[in-house]
Amino acid sequence: MVDCCSAPGLLPFSQALTKMLSAITPVTDTEAVPLTQALGRVLAQDIESPVAVPPNDNSAMDGYAFALDSLTAQQSLTLVGRSMAGQPFQGQCQAGECVRIMTGAKIPEGCDTVEMQENCQVQGQQVEFLAKRKCGDNVRQTGEDIAAGAVVFTSGRSLTAADIGVLASLGVAEVSVFRKLKVALLSTGDELKQPGQSLAPGDIYESNSHFLTAMLNNLGAEVLDFGIVEDSEQAIKEAFIQADLQADAVISSGGVSVGDADYTKKVLCELGDINFWKIAMKPGKPFAFGTLPNSYFFGLPGNPVSALVTAHQLTLPALLTMQQVRYQPPLLLKAKTLSVLRKSPGRQDFQRGIAFNNEQGELMVKTTGSQGSGILTSVAEANCYIVLAADSGRVEAGESVNIQMFDKYLQ
Repeated sequence: MVDCCSAPGLLPFSQALTKMLSAITPVTDTEAVPLTQALGRVLAQDIESPVAVPPNDNSAMDGYAFALDSLTAQQSLTLVGRSMAGQPFQGQCQAGECVRIMTGAKIPEGCDTVEMQENCQVQGQQVEFLAKRKCGDNVRQTGEDIAAGAVVFTSGRSLTAADIGVLASLGVAEVSVFRKLKVALLSTGDELKQPGQSLAPGDIYESNSHFLTAMLNNLGAEVLDFGIVEDSEQAIKEAFIQADLQADAVISSGGVSVGDADYTKKVLCELGDINFWKIAMKPGKPFAFGTLPNSYFFGLPGNPVSALVTAHQLTLPALLTMQQVRYQPPLLLKAKTLSVLRKSPGRQDFQRGIAFNNEQGELMVKTTGSQGSGILTSVAEANCYIVLAADSGRVEAGESVNIQMFDKYLQ
């Protein structure tokens, strides 16, 4: 039995994503920002290391540095000084001598090996070495991590906290990045009220713009909030005109279905072009993508879960592409489901699940319960999607399924 919503003309999810990404032209404007403000920004040029990391041979252990040849005829050496991090040994370590050294300290001239202090016995100025060593043991070589002049990060990389640390270790104080995207948000629906307002009969609180703002903040975009737009053709048209003048992308939620009061699709046809409208995915069939005179348009369904899933699975990859980030398909993992998964063939399904390891270390998953498109807690309680192919049907408990762990944009 085919899903009743899977009418002819629905675009398969993977084709919709490919079609949309191929239609995107990324931003090209750049700016220089200090490293302290670079988290999440996208590099506009390759980063070449101005220095070697580490900048010189250094010790991986607290112990004693020496030349291995000095131990060929004897097992004890004379202690002649110490090398500390930031206070290297001055002079050269001669044959028959050793230097006390701390982790990270520069290897003294004349030394090529370090022995950890636990394998040494000290009596006065004599250090006896109790274990055999190989030349180079416990020595970090110059440029072992990064060679001077090596390309460390390439253009199009969204900088992580670890990346910031790497750049700091290179002495990089400023980076060239692509400018932030300007993304306009608007919600349609006369029944919508902002949190804090009182509800009349039939009203509901608007939530879509709030999780979209959080998601866009994680992306590093500049959010332009156009609020709740009246359900009238003129009001929606005016909102789109103003949003298009100010933003690189316009995201609306609601009004892309086929109801009598759904004016978004009509306005889009007047102001721009619709690339595609309906997607063979669940939740989120009524998703629209197109262009306005100055921006790209993403029309999300009004139901909160549908809006969130389409924003995450479709809009976010498009915005990342606009930001010059190279798209990487999400990693899918195999897990055994503890839940019966109800599904009809026809649409790719993104059910919400909780993944965990059982006592045997096997990756397991269970659903968060009801998968209705209005139950936003099904996402809040989840840590992954259970991704079911379009042609798959009901899945029994104990079967293997694909899961996609939530990323930083949802957590």
